Order: sequence, then structure tokens, then C-alpha cells
Amino acid sequence: MKRIAILGSTGSIGTQALNVIRRHPDRFAAEVLCAGSNAELLIRQAVEFEPNAVVIADESKYALVNEALGHTGVKVYAGVEAMVDVMAMSSIDVVLAAIVGFAGLRPTLRAIESGKAVALANKETLVVAGSIVTEAALRHKVPILPVDSEHSAIFQCLVGEVSEADKLLLTASGGPFRGLTREQLAGVTLDQALHHPNWSMGRKVTIDSATLMNKGLEVIEAHWLFGMPASQIEVLVHPQSVVHSMVQFADGSVKAQLGVPTMETPIQYAFSYPERIESYLPRLDFMQHSSLTFEQPDRKAFRCLDLAYAAIERGGNMPCIMNAANEVAVEQFIQGRIPFLGIADYVERAMQTAHFIAEPTLDDLILTDKNIRNQ
Repeated sequence: MKRIAILGSTGSIGTQALNVIRRHPDRFAAEVLCAGSNAELLIRQAVEFEPNAVVIADESKYALVNEALGHTGVKVYAGVEAMVDVMAMSSIDVVLAAIVGFAGLRPTLRAIESGKAVALANKETLVVAGSIVTEAALRHKVPILPVDSEHSAIFQCLVGEVSEADKLLLTASGGPFRGLTREQLAGVTLDQALHHPNWSMGRKVTIDSATLMNKGLEVIEAHWLFGMPASQIEVLVHPQSVVHSMVQFADGSVKAQLGVPTMETPIQYAFSYPERIESYLPRLDFMQHSSLTFEQPDRKAFRCLDLAYAAIERGGNMPCIMNAANEVAVEQFIQGRIPFLGIADYVERAMQTAHFIAEPTLDDLILTDKNIRNQ
């Protein structure tokens, strides 16, 4: 029995992780559930799964959650610091880091420092502090198991290999605006950006997919997860989302991981690794996918991808600068304050004007993130 703590239990990844636990109650238990502000869903999850503890980051919702769970044995905590602190609980075996954005960094680091295996679905943790996080994982001998479908695919392709990879091939669906020119993108709406053709995700990740920033974040994440220079990580647009990613080796061989587009498969693999267990999910039907196509991303129309490559090549706190600017810009687009193409413009401006630190500490990164958001 693996006891799972879910950072972000009410989000897209968190709810799908609970589906996995629901199907395998003999193997997995929800030990801790953490949510941002969705108190109502957190309460329903706690009643069903009976975790040891829940945390609601929004302290104004504490009384509501505490009263609703008063008849249970579930401990109730509130606040960001509580979310960080509970990661040290000795009863936790695996932490699923599924909080979107910079907010996932500190609780994930606490989990690592407490010796917990981390199933990582939060890209920004490695984007912002890849060197610090990977060094901490090595020091505490903690595995980081990728949950993003692309990184899980690469991980699965590398399992059992004794030779190093020559190139990583990250696939991208292309999002809802694949094939549109920069001029056509100027007037796209929020509703259009949220209409992803293949995947069901939260709003921020869906917008990042539409700008291709999501793929840029994944390039940086792959760099840290697999020790691969960004120059050897290639992005391919694959509209069918059947090939989740590929690995090329020195002899020219390429291994790919394929499957139906669902996040429950990589979530379950991270929980069950090194085993593969029954998922009861639909199987890939090749007769329904007789044509698998690949194309180069349009880097002129979707500038965020190149901004991410530039950030990781510069190193230091530049990925943190890029990530903070992107999080704010995406929120501004969601609120209707800037156009879709303004997201890349704001990120680029921040990268050009912000204070650069070549070897940042964790405190430097926290301050960088705060300063960029204020700016």
C-alpha cells in the first residue's frame, strides 16, 4: 500500500489521480489532500477518501472545511505554510506535485528534503529551480518520477537502457491554433484558446498549450530530468497525440511510447513504478489512428517556444523570470486585459529588462519571482 499526498487534489491532475486511487484501493490510499481554494470539492474528496489530513491554502475557507469535516477523523489545516509543513508527515510515501505554477516549488522541495518519492506534474518546479531541486533529490536519494505525458514517455523509453540517449523528441499536439498565422492569432478569444482538441486540462496549462509555452516549459523540464542539453531536445508537432514522445539513440534507433491521450496512464505509472498494473482504461486502437503525422512548430507565430529555449540557454534565474512573467501574462489574457499575442510580448520584455543572476539561491529565485510579478 502506497500512501499518496496530492498537492492540488481539486485540479485536473489531482482529480484524475483520485480516479487511479479509486480503481486500486488495495494498492493506493489518499493520505493527504491539498487544495487552493475549492473548499467544496475538497470536502467531498475528504468524505470519500478519508485522508489523514487536508489542507486548504485559502485561509478564509478554513472554517467551512473544518466544520464540514468535524464529524470525521480528518485533520484540517489552512494556509500555504501548512501545505509546505504537511509534506514532512512520516505517513506519506509518495507526493504527487500537481499544483500549477511557482506555488508548487516550496512544498515539493519539502517533500524531497523529507525523503518522499515525488511524482512530478508541476513543470514550473524544475523550470524555476531545476538545479536546486535535482541536487536536493540526489542528496536525499529521492526519485523524481515524471507525470507529464511527454516526460513519462521518455522515462519509459529509457527504462532498461544502459546507453545514453542521443536526442529527446518531445511531441506537441499544436493546440487549438495549429496552422494559424501570426496575423490570424491577433484576434483569437479566450474561449477559442481553451478549446483544446485532444486533452482536458486546467485553464493555465491549456493557454500555455495554445501559445506553445507549455512545450517550452517541457523542454526545460526534460533538460533537468534527463540531463540532456536543450540543443538535443527537439519539439515535433503531432496532432493526433498518440505518440507521447520519443528517444533517439546513438545507433539511430528511435523508441516511442504510444497510448490514448489520458493523463491517468502516466499518473498510475508514477504511482506503481516499477510495476505496470491494470488501468481499465480504453486501449489504443490503431485502426482508429491509421495515420500519424509530424511537422515542425511554427516558431514565428508561436514565439513562446523560442523564449523558453533562450531562457534555459542563458540559465541562472532567467527561466524563473520567464515563468513568472508568463504566469502573470496568462492571467491577464484570461481576464481580457491583453490580447493572445501579448503573452509572448510581455514575457520577452521581462526577460530583456529583469535583473539577471547567474547562480541564484532559492531565496534569489523567490525574490525574482516576486519582483517580476510586481513589475
